[in-house]
Amino acid sequence: MKKSVLIILTVVITYTVSANVKLPRLFTDNMVLQRDMPIKVWGWADPKEKVTISFNQQTKTVLTGKDGKWLLELKPEKAGGPYSLIVNAKNTIVFSNVLIGEVWVCSGQSNMEWLLRHSDNAMAEMQQSNYPFIRHFKVPTIIASEPQIDLSGGEWKICQPENAGDFSAVGYFFAVELYKKLKVPIGLINNSWGGTNIETWISKKTYQESDEFKTMINGMPHMNLDSLDNAKETNYLNKINNIQSHIEDDPAIIQSWKELSFNDSNWPSMNVPGVWENQALPDFDGVVWYRKTIFLGDEFAGKEALLELAMINDSDDSYVNGAKVGKMSMSFKEKRRYIIPAGVLKKGKNVIVVRVEDIGGSGGIYGDSTDLKLGIPFSSISLAGKWRFQVESIRKTSGISPNEYPTLLFNSMVSPLISYSIKGVIWYQGESNADRAFQYRKSFPLLISDWRQQWGQGDFPFYFVQLSSYDPTGNCKGNKWAELREAQTLTLSLPNTGMAITTDIGNSNDIHPRNKKDVGKRLAAIALNKSYNENIVYSGPIYKSIKIEGNKIIISFNSTGSGLTVKDKYGYIKGFEIAGADRVFQYAKAYMDGTNIVVYSDGIVNPVAVRYGWADDAGECNLFNKEGFPAWPFRTDSWSGITENEKYKINQ
Repeated sequence: MKKSVLIILTVVITYTVSANVKLPRLFTDNMVLQRDMPIKVWGWADPKEKVTISFNQQTKTVLTGKDGKWLLELKPEKAGGPYSLIVNAKNTIVFSNVLIGEVWVCSGQSNMEWLLRHSDNAMAEMQQSNYPFIRHFKVPTIIASEPQIDLSGGEWKICQPENAGDFSAVGYFFAVELYKKLKVPIGLINNSWGGTNIETWISKKTYQESDEFKTMINGMPHMNLDSLDNAKETNYLNKINNIQSHIEDDPAIIQSWKELSFNDSNWPSMNVPGVWENQALPDFDGVVWYRKTIFLGDEFAGKEALLELAMINDSDDSYVNGAKVGKMSMSFKEKRRYIIPAGVLKKGKNVIVVRVEDIGGSGGIYGDSTDLKLGIPFSSISLAGKWRFQVESIRKTSGISPNEYPTLLFNSMVSPLISYSIKGVIWYQGESNADRAFQYRKSFPLLISDWRQQWGQGDFPFYFVQLSSYDPTGNCKGNKWAELREAQTLTLSLPNTGMAITTDIGNSNDIHPRNKKDVGKRLAAIALNKSYNENIVYSGPIYKSIKIEGNKIIISFNSTGSGLTVKDKYGYIKGFEIAGADRVFQYAKAYMDGTNIVVYSDGIVNPVAVRYGWADDAGECNLFNKEGFPAWPFRTDSWSGITENEKYKINQ
């Protein structure tokens, strides 16, 4: 990360002293320029140098300023191409295979960054990905303490089987749907970074104008990234010592951790499967040992068995009763399945030990809980649940996290883009803000307003994905994710926004559900209706009002399409809860009455409030319209949640 920052600084210096005309790295062969809008072209050359731009049938000339900077606007163009963009000054640059079409920024955290090659049916999708009029530009992931004038790299890639696997999966499926309907080129600028919070994507100027955040930003220290990196390591070491008293430095003791006889009773525990960043070890990279004690009967004793450990990010060494049974290196997408030789398992107490090394990003044992088990023919036991853990070492970092301070990614990954004309933004983020869900009501609208102000294109479309279903705590009623979904819903008060509901296509045990196709298609449906005036249904049922009659609550909805439907072969409607004046919610029975839903609970005589899908894992919710769009989670009460007092704070 230190090296990356130096690269950015070098870019700035080079562009201000070079004799040759240069353009931002966003300008490459195969790029897509926004149709029906002025096309801004800019760059750097010698002071007072004449720069001429030729494109299609347009030619314009500009004289650089004293600082060598220049910018000109070409007239709007209709969709088409390919064309060449020619830049003439003391030197000549030719960009070939340039298209005019629709340009969308794809931003957020890992579920937007998630690659097509790691999604459902990846091989088949990549083989069919021959769309030469769809292009993708991945913005390099890098931080900066001040707004940058250019990116550190990147290039436009044509959508074809050899390239598409590295596209944002959500962006890819979004683009395919638009292209099939509009028949115009589609350009995707993918500036996403996994695990990032929203505060890092917002500009300092906008923070300074915000009543909610101006005190925070005014107290932000001047950032020297090298010294902050050292301070981060020291601070994290202190946190680890608070969790487990100290980091062991005796190799002999560390090696004893794999043995059946080792006493781990004083080790802390965490839920497995589940990445450790969402539990006891946020923002941690390094080596962690896991231990799981199980008790077996005669049917397992002495027999060969299969140990399944779901997926591990990144590398593992796995042991059973001190015997090494397998290892994998840098294979975070591979499910671990290791043969335990006959004679290793014993009747009674046994211990499974996994040493995990993570070099960056998410770490730990993760995936579906059904893939975490010990099995022999005709019998298996689940290994999901609490595991003991101990940190062996912290990985030496080469830079601070983008979440360490606000503005770091706005400076490096947004600021260099804002002169490039776009149609709009699709956004998938919020998982990293769930602990501050209530404050997201302020931070998310702030980001949208910030970006619109920066681009200067008015209220361009901003469509986003509501958080999917996930069970990060082992308690599906944790409600932080429900509160963040509510904050996302409230953000729709801003003009020209739209939200795709995905609670039905999540994964309780994996924060990265693999079904990105439906996510992209639902975002595309919103865009086709709201941005391109296509007369299509793009939303599921949305809560409208309630009427209380005795012990029943009658709920009416908007956006019912051609009617309500329930995805259950027996017709049972799931996901509703009601409460009386005591504010204690109970699961409710529900049935359809025309275009309404009636809910009640035998234990509540006088209900006052109803909730639907109000859970971190709302995957059981099964109310849809007949067009296949899920009903939106909602609540009718405004009672205090569990995140109202959680505020964003700068690390010191």
